[in-house]
Amino acid sequence: MTVETKTQTRTKTKTRTVAIGWQDFAELRKLDAFYVDKTGFIKEWWENMDQVTLITRPRRFGKTLNLNMVERFFSRKYEGNGEVFEGLRIWEEEEYRKLQGTYPVIFLSFAKVKETKYSQAVRRIGSIISNVFSDCSELSISNSLSEKERNICNRFSDHIEEEDIADSISILCQCLRAHYGEKPIILLDEYDTPMQEAYINGYWDEITNLFRNLFNATFKTNPHFYRAILTGITRVSKESMFSDLNNLEVVTTTSNKYETSFGFTETEVFTAMDEMGLTEKELVKQWYDGYVFGRTSDIYNPWSITNYLQKGEFQPYWANTSSNALAGNLIQSGSDELKKAFEVLINGGTIQERIDEQIDYGSLKNDSAVYSLLVASGYLKINEYKKMRKDGSQANDRLAATLSLTNLESRMVFSRLFEKWFLDTAEHEYNEFVRALLKNDVKLMNIYMNKITLECMSSFDAGKRPAEKEPERFYHGLVLGLLVTLLDRYEVKSNRESGYGRYDVMLIPRDRGKDFGIIIEFKVRDEDGGEDSLEDTVKAALAQIEEKQYEAELLGAGVMRDNIRKYGFAFEGKKVLIGAC
Repeated sequence: MTVETKTQTRTKTKTRTVAIGWQDFAELRKLDAFYVDKTGFIKEWWENMDQVTLITRPRRFGKTLNLNMVERFFSRKYEGNGEVFEGLRIWEEEEYRKLQGTYPVIFLSFAKVKETKYSQAVRRIGSIISNVFSDCSELSISNSLSEKERNICNRFSDHIEEEDIADSISILCQCLRAHYGEKPIILLDEYDTPMQEAYINGYWDEITNLFRNLFNATFKTNPHFYRAILTGITRVSKESMFSDLNNLEVVTTTSNKYETSFGFTETEVFTAMDEMGLTEKELVKQWYDGYVFGRTSDIYNPWSITNYLQKGEFQPYWANTSSNALAGNLIQSGSDELKKAFEVLINGGTIQERIDEQIDYGSLKNDSAVYSLLVASGYLKINEYKKMRKDGSQANDRLAATLSLTNLESRMVFSRLFEKWFLDTAEHEYNEFVRALLKNDVKLMNIYMNKITLECMSSFDAGKRPAEKEPERFYHGLVLGLLVTLLDRYEVKSNRESGYGRYDVMLIPRDRGKDFGIIIEFKVRDEDGGEDSLEDTVKAALAQIEEKQYEAELLGAGVMRDNIRKYGFAFEGKKVLIGAC
């Protein structure tokens, strides 16, 4: 896809350095680097008084930095060191200054738990918790703890076995409470990363049992913690993970709480642009606006905005961060209806779907769950919705929603992912195939399509749905993937009615005077149907285009009959033959 990446002209010298990638709040403040004041989150969360708060936001929306900020504000480790908050909103209120450094805080992140095996994930989780015990070294010599408690703290600082994980955080809470005389605050960042990796790699049942026990012991039956915040991308269903928790306040993107605490508002973005001397605000809106949290629209991706502020260039910065492997796997093996919906989305349209804010990993084979995951991940946005129960009556978690791609950046990210899912092993051949198609070079089209099919089908054969067992689904997805980068020149449609039937793929040129209209019909060779060779199958495909008068839609769109190209794609296993008329 060809998209303008114009460099923005700066009109004045910037006053603060825009530093990329910092997740340590205090270090960012000490650098006097660019920072959008989100300390209002501390006050809002504190005054809401919810005991356990789960906040879901897409990746790169400031979740880690905000939790680090909360730790720095409340933790006893930083008592009397509130200078990093000077000049920020929270420091303007005397009562909150008095709260700084008054609570023990436990801060964990599961962001790096991305192992392919359950045993490896357990070791990683145990190591993370062990490091938290090590950070609380004061407990090993505390006179407020019993000798047994000190020994446990020493042992857990060195190593934690699988059977100790469930009770480990509650034990730490008990010891911190005894030592400081205050119940600790628990902060858990990216709680759902291990669960997504477990689903992808086939150890979901084991990890579910481990986390159900850990969360129950930490947040339900634990009398020794004061309050807690969990952050993640998805809200894992209560049945899967939180079945024993009735004290959990869930804040999703449709909730009204903390609407502006994660992500930048339009006012914040435009103020920063003014400071940096950047003027093209309408282009910034097209590229990075589009997120809606609760009642607040025009929320921008902070990662992309900070990169833009630093570089002054319009680029899909979000595309260069970690991709959602789970969403990719689900789309790659999804239904034909799912793939047709992607066609509408990439072409700038909207779709009507029911989604569920609770991600049930047991039902991720259905399209609704895939859309739900894409919304939570930030690829899609909800334009309108109403909350429904599965029986159609009103409820709190299931949404009848109008969905679209979030913005230009997400469209580019999505298109790149679409290419990658089908063409990861055949990038050169893919580019050459597209060039050959545009030049109407059938000989080269055959050469490169056979290379692509051989490599891509080999990849698919290693998965759960071998391509040769479901050829129509495979080839449909493959052809759509091949044509993604033509979206700036063509409207790509598939499996639509035209004339007296339904064509497979049609390319309608955006510039009718420059480009040809293209119709593609593909068939798997039917030996029992009298097709003795792939040549016979090609003839059958081309005959169907003519008999069903598929060109009717192109003619109706203003494409001249002489400017329409028609191709028959015949497949047999990994062999392909392309013919034209």
